Amino acid sequence: MYGAILGDIAGSRFEFSKPHGFRYNKVELFASNCFYTDDTVMSVATKYAVQKGVPYARAYGLFGRRYPRVGYGTMFKKWLDSRSEKGYNSFGNGAAMRVSYIGRYFKTLEEVEKEAAKSAICTHNHPEGIKGAVAAAGCTFLAKNGYSKKEIRRYVQENFDYNLSKPLFLRRPFSKFDITCQGSLPLAIVCFLESTSWESCIRNVFSVNCDTDTIGCIAGGIADAFYGGTGYDEDALLRRYLIKPNEYGRLDTFLYDWAKMPD
Repeated sequence: MYGAILGDIAGSRFEFSKPHGFRYNKVELFASNCFYTDDTVMSVATKYAVQKGVPYARAYGLFGRRYPRVGYGTMFKKWLDSRSEKGYNSFGNGAAMRVSYIGRYFKTLEEVEKEAAKSAICTHNHPEGIKGAVAAAGCTFLAKNGYSKKEIRRYVQENFDYNLSKPLFLRRPFSKFDITCQGSLPLAIVCFLESTSWESCIRNVFSVNCDTDTIGCIAGGIADAFYGGTGYDEDALLRRYLIKPNEYGRLDTFLYDWAKMPD
């Protein structure tokens, strides 16, 4: 799931604005002002839940309270503060950005779809939230297991009713910030489908006005599975961005350690 984490980090600095003269095909992907966000924290929390065999809600609460200032939405913050384990009917893209590990870990598409739905329900139990999580995890599973882009496109269109027919060049002039699953998933999947590598997928994300860290996380996770990696020194980048001083000034390796934990 390194491609999902690194997609989040690469997109972090462009989430709300891009500098004058921004060139998506030339800009450096990993700069000093990049950082991990809630997308990374929750993606690693999903891995923790799967490997430890604990409920997803418990893992999200543990990681969310350990890393409280990484850009959570208002409703998720309230969920964390209340220590609830029940969904709040959200259809935000947070359900889809955290499931890359599910798509890579489980052995059948049926298991992947079931676990992705389970991971969503504890927070994003709106039908669109669940659908977004299942679609993202399902695409990752198919990408990892040798399915073609044509087959992945067909899977999405036949099972989720997302419109993938509009290419990026027609999306760019009218694109806008959209944090819903129904707005985010079609864009993330098209960014992957029109890519030729993990890096080109992330640059596709940069080319559109969108929630770049989350779209980068979703699309980057699928692209990583499809292309067999990111083409970058993943461990060096994970060390650079995930290992930070905690409130006591000591290096906190917990997030990095779980991101790197073997299956």
